[in-house]
Amino acid sequence: MSFINYAGREINCKIVYYGPGLGGKTTNLQYIYNQTGPQNKGAMIALTGQTERTLFFDFLPLNIGEIRGFKTRFHLYTVPGQHFYDASRRLVLKGVDGVVFVADSQLERMEDNLDSFASLDANLREQGYDLRQIPFIFQYNKRDVPNPIPVKALHDHLNTFNAEEFEAIAVKGVGVFDTLKAISKGILRALKS
Repeated sequence: MSFINYAGREINCKIVYYGPGLGGKTTNLQYIYNQTGPQNKGAMIALTGQTERTLFFDFLPLNIGEIRGFKTRFHLYTVPGQHFYDASRRLVLKGVDGVVFVADSQLERMEDNLDSFASLDANLREQGYDLRQIPFIFQYNKRDVPNPIPVKALHDHLNTFNAEEFEAIAVKGVGVFDTLKAISKGILRALKS
């Protein structure tokens, strides 16, 4: 649910990047952060463990302009990819306005993609959300790996309800802003209706 601050004339929206561990969620946020001017972003907060994997979330407020006189700000989060942090995942999903599922294109990661997607669906349902009713995007990341999972296979196994999908190489920035733009537009359409 978007938070509207009437006194400050500001709408705050929450986008969560979800997916298996080491799939590219944090890389997406780091690329967006590094390519965004200082006037349009806040501080990025990253909580990491000894292995430098995201343990809780990354937070990036991104100002995208005004809607009907209200400044619109997107807060970007990632969840930890490891299944044993499921409680943290649920916490980060609270109040979500849109979700980007970052799937790993490496062949040996298909099972992790499926498990993570099932976890996302269950965690959203537990909080009263229906994945098919909120703005949702698939990003098929790491398309530059040798012999990646074919996009059709990713689509057939994950995208059973024909959500918008993008190919990406987050480490190089390919598809990163296309994904962000699409999920942002979806949230703005939902806000207007």
